Amino acid sequence: MSRLLIGALLACAALTAGCSSSTSGSAVGSDTTTATRTSTTTATPTSETTSAPTGVKTCAYRKKGTAAPGKDVGLPPETTEDNQTRVAFKTSQGDIAVALGTAKAPCTTRSFAFLAAQRFFDGTPCHRLTTKGIEVLQCGDPTGTGTGGPGYAIPDENPTDLPQGSGAGSVVYPRGTVAMANAGPGTGGSQFFLVYGDSTLSPDYAVIGTLDEASLAVVDRVAQGGSDPDGDGKPKTPIDIQSAEAT
Repeated sequence: MSRLLIGALLACAALTAGCSSSTSGSAVGSDTTTATRTSTTTATPTSETTSAPTGVKTCAYRKKGTAAPGKDVGLPPETTEDNQTRVAFKTSQGDIAVALGTAKAPCTTRSFAFLAAQRFFDGTPCHRLTTKGIEVLQCGDPTGTGTGGPGYAIPDENPTDLPQGSGAGSVVYPRGTVAMANAGPGTGGSQFFLVYGDSTLSPDYAVIGTLDEASLAVVDRVAQGGSDPDGDGKPKTPIDIQSAEAT
């Protein structure tokens, strides 16, 4: 199974498969050989709108792979009123709250809130910290290996309004952004990353929402502890999601 990717565009920065990461929790595309994806990759269709009530988006979730052991929660509803505005995590390092950006990524945020409500995230680690090239903390894999997921894939909802990055086709994911990790088009599932420092990436990761300052302080504390291996690996300051709630 592929490990999920957060691929830096520039100079094989921190999370490209062909460069430096060797940790078993790597979130790079495939285990050892997949090259960095660039923003020229064509995204898969994002959704359908033929059967939903006015103002409600129909999301074509599809089964993909096998859910992590003990975490098979089924598929999110294709059509529903997206009333949740917040997902709150209680972690071993403090509370982290995500304000959902439903209007820009309705299928992604619906899935994220669904997984929280189904207790998918409960008892799972944030398995990967990157401090060089990009600055992100990655969570959402019950196995803690970078390969686990919910057994389904989310339609792609790539951002179109992020600031332009310094490299061709790149954008900046600002500090405080929460976005989905993936291993290529049509592969997003449950893994997500918390951006604690402005990070230049290809615009291939749906933005779920944002963190407040109190939540960022929790992530900053974990980041200050560093990773093993240095720069990209397991956080030296362990952080586990104890429970999650969508409201």
